[in-house]
Amino acid sequence: GSPITTEERRLRDKKHLNDITAARLPPLHHSPAKLLSIEESIAIQIQQKEVYEEMQAKLAAQKLAERLNIKMLRFEPEGEASMQYREVRDED
Repeated sequence: GSPITTEERRLRDKKHLNDITAARLPPLHHSPAKLLSIEESIAIQIQQKEVYEEMQAKLAAQKLAERLNIKMLRFEPEGEASMQYREVRDED
């Protein structure tokens, strides 16, 4: 027989697959996977681990503050509150 083109072969294989199963691949919404070097992979994993640990620490601090009923207020030692306790006296 005559050799078939790659496009015809792909269509024939796809039709055969359609005859075998009703399962379909989901549409590709993201770019296809790309190969990374070991160094890039390790750097990404370390960065993700740091972000994850930082998020876990913030969440733990928030839960602890809620449990202990701690309210964070502004502290201004040079503000109005410190002036209320001082007495002003004239020496005259």
